[in-house]
Amino acid sequence: MSSNKSSLAALTLGAIGVVYGDIGTSVLYAIKEIFGSGHVPFTHANIYGVLSIVFWTLTVIVSIKYVTLVLRADNHGEGGLIAMLALASQAVKDRPELRKWLLVIGIFGTSLFYGDGVITPAISVLSAVEGLEVVSPHFKQYVVPLTLVVLFALFFVQKRGTGGIGKFFGPITLVWFASIAALGVYHIVGHPEILWALSPHYAWMFTWNNPGITFIILGAVVLCVTGGEALYADMGHFGKKPIRVAWFSIVMPCLTLNYFGQGALLLADPEAVKNPFFNMAPDWALLPLVGLATMATVIASQALISGAFSVTKQAIQLGYLPRLNIRHTSVHDTGQIYIPFVNWGLFTAIVLAVVMFKSSSNLAAAYGIAVTLDMLITTVLTFYVIRYGWKYPLALCLAATSWFFVVDLAFFASNLLKLFAGGWFPLVIGGAVFTLMMTWKQGRTLMAKAQHAEAIELDSFLEAVFMAPPARVDGTAVFLTAETGTVPNALLHNLKHNKVLHAQNLFVTVRSHEVPWIGLDKRLEIEPLGHDCWEVVIHYGFKNDPDVPKALESMRGRGCDLEPMTTSYFLSRDLVVPTLGDGMALWREKLFAQMHHNAGAAAEFLNLPNNAVIELGSKLEI
Repeated sequence: MSSNKSSLAALTLGAIGVVYGDIGTSVLYAIKEIFGSGHVPFTHANIYGVLSIVFWTLTVIVSIKYVTLVLRADNHGEGGLIAMLALASQAVKDRPELRKWLLVIGIFGTSLFYGDGVITPAISVLSAVEGLEVVSPHFKQYVVPLTLVVLFALFFVQKRGTGGIGKFFGPITLVWFASIAALGVYHIVGHPEILWALSPHYAWMFTWNNPGITFIILGAVVLCVTGGEALYADMGHFGKKPIRVAWFSIVMPCLTLNYFGQGALLLADPEAVKNPFFNMAPDWALLPLVGLATMATVIASQALISGAFSVTKQAIQLGYLPRLNIRHTSVHDTGQIYIPFVNWGLFTAIVLAVVMFKSSSNLAAAYGIAVTLDMLITTVLTFYVIRYGWKYPLALCLAATSWFFVVDLAFFASNLLKLFAGGWFPLVIGGAVFTLMMTWKQGRTLMAKAQHAEAIELDSFLEAVFMAPPARVDGTAVFLTAETGTVPNALLHNLKHNKVLHAQNLFVTVRSHEVPWIGLDKRLEIEPLGHDCWEVVIHYGFKNDPDVPKALESMRGRGCDLEPMTTSYFLSRDLVVPTLGDGMALWREKLFAQMHHNAGAAAEFLNLPNNAVIELGSKLEI
């Protein structure tokens, strides 16, 4: 019992640091952007109305939608848009046309994550450093350079992994939540009447009296739920219960207290609207608060960067991205990875965002479209999961999701008003990633079809080879091939150039599935082909770490013993040739060819040993 309580406490603390770092820093800019837009007349009634809208937005979108409903849709304990996409696609697998469109929608939502991954660190760190302007206006010229320095340091240390600093995330973020709650209480005590804004009728009256203004400010109100989707994405790391306990016991109360404290401050001092969060602090606490806010935003950014690595790895294993160089930064936690291309690609885009927009207010105009569209896609996928996966009645499924669909659609429509003011930026990033992912998937499909049409059947080929067998050499050859039952190009090269065959030969196919984990007991399928040859299929989930040598170790005692020093790995990779007849558009074909040419990290991705032999070439006619 004591151990379980301790584990729950530790996981809850970890969830506070990783899951809620992003939404916890939204207090820095949400209220400022709502009133700073100039659309809301500055009256006491409007302050009450706006605070009520913020509180009920947190309640409906985070507390009810994500914490109560969406967290139930776990894929073998895992969450996130890719896990939800896998659940939805499996639920409608007997409806191929619908499944195809759901996959496209889900992958587009996944692509938008990268747009969010650019805007969130930029706006979070920039808004924290802007606190220096409250200390003194002379610091304004240093805000952008200092922001870039902080961001560079953050991305530079990614290659060392988060294991060393990760243990501080929870405590620092807990101090942050305690601090923002204390600031809120300090101002609420002076104007306790602000707590009446908890009543939903203030939100309703504001909306009824100002329908046009309400629609416009929803684009800024959405800032208060930034990072809300992270609590679903990180479910596999912490579990449902710690995430729910952290939200209802710590995060939601602290956020509410701070937002209402900002409202109380504005009742007393309307001039504080320029930066209500930092104006809450007494002069002696201002610099420490800027430092603490910067640390909190760095932690929030770190969680999103790690999420980008994880999403990229999952997309690779599902076949939507080429294999990239993936480095493991921890010997204990396989989830701690570092992808250099993604790391520095994100950093470049973030620097571009900071330099282009220059302030958190300008970046707020770019934020929202990608997030609200992601929220809308999550709601759509949830409907198909509970309707076709869980087999709930149609009326219940519509009742459970239609309200959230309307709310998400309203937020998305409002954010479309910011399209030309900066909202285009994350959409361009998401669109570029979506184009790459769909091009890669379609290109691989077309190439697989072409290879299948020209493939040589493995059984008949081996039968012909062993009628007049070549010389056999000691050791084991592992031929990795994309399709079972066909002759790998690397084997044809080996026979043509070396004119030998190894004593043992394994024909290995790696398959990824739309489930997060596949256990070791279901990892291998082995079929003996005779003459010390075996066909092996290795199964992985999209959260498993592909490690071919380790997987093949379980063949010991089953007729084939692999010795690392005498085992060679052969990985075929065909040349990309122009398609004949129906295929991709010429621009897309060239893009795929370039991506295929650059995808040279396959051996490292599959954790092949240093003595792996990489065979590059096209089909040989023998």
